[in-house]
Amino acid sequence: METQQSKSPSTLLVVLAFATVYIVWGSTYFFIQKALTGFPPFILGTFRFITAGLLMMAWCIIKGEKVFHVKYIKPALVTGLLLLFVGNGVVIWVEQFLPSAMVAIMVSSSPLWFVLLDKPRWKENLQNTSTIIGLVVGFAGVVLLFSERIMSSFSSLNSSRDLFAMGLVLLGSMAWAGGSLYSKYNAGQNSATVNSTWQMLAAGVAFFPGSILSGEFDNFSIGQIPGDSWFAIIYLIIFGSIVGFSAYVWLLKVQPATKVSTYAYVNPVVAVILGVFFASESISKLQILGLIIILGSVLLINLRQYRKSHKSLRATQA
Repeated sequence: METQQSKSPSTLLVVLAFATVYIVWGSTYFFIQKALTGFPPFILGTFRFITAGLLMMAWCIIKGEKVFHVKYIKPALVTGLLLLFVGNGVVIWVEQFLPSAMVAIMVSSSPLWFVLLDKPRWKENLQNTSTIIGLVVGFAGVVLLFSERIMSSFSSLNSSRDLFAMGLVLLGSMAWAGGSLYSKYNAGQNSATVNSTWQMLAAGVAFFPGSILSGEFDNFSIGQIPGDSWFAIIYLIIFGSIVGFSAYVWLLKVQPATKVSTYAYVNPVVAVILGVFFASESISKLQILGLIIILGSVLLINLRQYRKSHKSLRATQA
């Protein structure tokens, strides 16, 4: 998926990348909770991202990529800290206390932050009625999708600790949006694979001091980690980090940030659908309505792009 920003990307590659981010990341909330049954949060982040980063570095070296280029390493390190250490790290940590549905709801505020923080595109985004309506409708759809779980979750919240955790999720969503935009405008012509490599290594190294300061190694034993946790972390490394994150970084280079941010609305949809098919969970009429609203919002957000493509096609054919 290494292409330059100035070139028009293959439609097939774009579709595959969106499908990867939508579907794979929609399953990661579940696998993070599975992994946390055997790995403390900071050790989980350290092991996941350093392992993924080293595997990707080996792949880059085999392919002959320019991995050790200082000009590209610096922005990748900044992005990695904002996206993976702060943004993803907050999700890992708070899922010890908050239900995954609650976390998914708050993470879905990311598209709104994308619009507010994307200063170079303020004029385009804020004057685009379909985009603004789509963002608001999408967030409302996510809330509706999890409305039944939200009510039960609020009744069981540990007021001070969980409210603090919810505040951290919002800050994490802002950091994720900010890091994504920083990556989009500072990645240059470097490949998405090399960018992802350094971003994951930066995050993995940043997680390590936290595991020491929090005393996670005191009672940690590799031999006591259950098989389900090993399977979950392998899935997170291969699919969540190497495949999914690389696709996301590449999409940021070749697509509008607001369009890429729709993953935050679609991921909860995928999570619910996977639960119905693979975990024997039921789905209510209210949830189905939420799914329909979310998918409609994604169409609204992309409406302007669809119109541009249609006009371009007609002009070519004329």
